[in-house]
Amino acid sequence: MRLKSYAAQTHQGPYLEVNEDGYEFDFENELFMVLDGFGGSGVGDKAVEKLKHEIKLFYSQMSDDPNATMPLYYNPKNLLEGNAILNSMFNAHQNLYKMNSEKPVNQRAGSSAIVAARSESIMVLVGVGNCCAYHYRQGCLSKIIVEDNLKYLSKNQFESRFRTAPMGAIGMYPELSYQMREVRLLEGDKLLLLTDGVYSQLNDEEILHHLNRSAPNPQDRLNSLLKLSNSHGNTDNITAMILEF
Repeated sequence: MRLKSYAAQTHQGPYLEVNEDGYEFDFENELFMVLDGFGGSGVGDKAVEKLKHEIKLFYSQMSDDPNATMPLYYNPKNLLEGNAILNSMFNAHQNLYKMNSEKPVNQRAGSSAIVAARSESIMVLVGVGNCCAYHYRQGCLSKIIVEDNLKYLSKNQFESRFRTAPMGAIGMYPELSYQMREVRLLEGDKLLLLTDGVYSQLNDEEILHHLNRSAPNPQDRLNSLLKLSNSHGNTDNITAMILEF
């Protein structure tokens, strides 16, 4: 199973001047991530850049050595890649949380994220906070990483813009809450990783339509998806990544 095509797009959105989202590819280690930072200009955006570097570096060091000791976490049920992702995220979380504890609240940063890595025909995904991931196969769409946010606690219309605020994030609380999923890939599968600026304005039928639509390349599919989200009233940063197998 090989990655046939891919695309990613991030933008500050139609109203914000600073983009605190981000994404990263590491094709040598088959590592992929999207991040949704918070904290404001010069805070959340810098945290996301730091997290991308730390997660990528820590993961590459462990993935290069199959016998590497997992210093922060180990579960024998997980693949090497899953344990390596979690160690990388825990390390980045501890570093950011320590930095935050030394700053006033209004200068603290955090980030939601989805980090994914491939092990032959299996993709391992770990999600933290308000990002989500979809798996597309043979015309069917399923959400495999569910956003962890306030949507079930905030029902009033005037509070709707707060519903995707994360319940947890890298650097936010002492312990890092996460979801892990393993997906066995088949030819024709697609994985879609989204920040809340995209998925909060779209329903599953709209996302499925754009994954099904004929387009010259996956970048065109992503661009049309982000354009639709903005047209529905998005006011946030937006980031999406698609992996096609």
